Amino acid sequence: MSALPPPATADLSVIETEMRQWLERAVIGLNLCPFAKSVYIKNQVRFVVSRAIHLDALLEELDRELDLLAETDPADVDTTLLIHPWVFQDFMDFNDLLEITDQVLLEHQLEGELQIAAFHPEFQFADTEPDDVGNYSNRAPYPTLHLLREASIDRAVAAFPEAEAIYLRNIETLQKLGHEGFAKVLRGDGTAEDE
Repeated sequence: MSALPPPATADLSVIETEMRQWLERAVIGLNLCPFAKSVYIKNQVRFVVSRAIHLDALLEELDRELDLLAETDPADVDTTLLIHPWVFQDFMDFNDLLEITDQVLLEHQLEGELQIAAFHPEFQFADTEPDDVGNYSNRAPYPTLHLLREASIDRAVAAFPEAEAIYLRNIETLQKLGHEGFAKVLRGDGTAEDE
């Protein structure tokens, strides 16, 4: 990811393309989320690139996107990626944002209907080192709030035996690849099978 131009002049399609490539190559290509492929190939993933430069603007967009997702037929939009390249670049600040997003779900009375997952370029699981390759399962090119339907998650988990083992399988996949192998995947130079 290179330095971004100011939000007012940035080409948002470039950011969306980078996110699509990450989703196709890493998340789907490495099967980090076995539920992602079906909604992606059906064009049920909504990509929203925010021009927000402060918390208030981002929260306004989150409000709109939560309402839109709740009101839209899942056959049209099953999940939303709210990508916000200009705010919450620092992972610790981003992590604090997640407490606020939980409150937003409550305010919209959507707890139990929707949930929010987090992706960030510097994502770090608790009790790991920053360079732990396992952190890459939640690292995206840009800070991103992933809005998901609880019903879709329930269906996916029911269809996937031992869904709780996904995290451990992801860590194993990433450890086999290592940093260099994962970088190759992101560039489109290889897949897990190549390693």
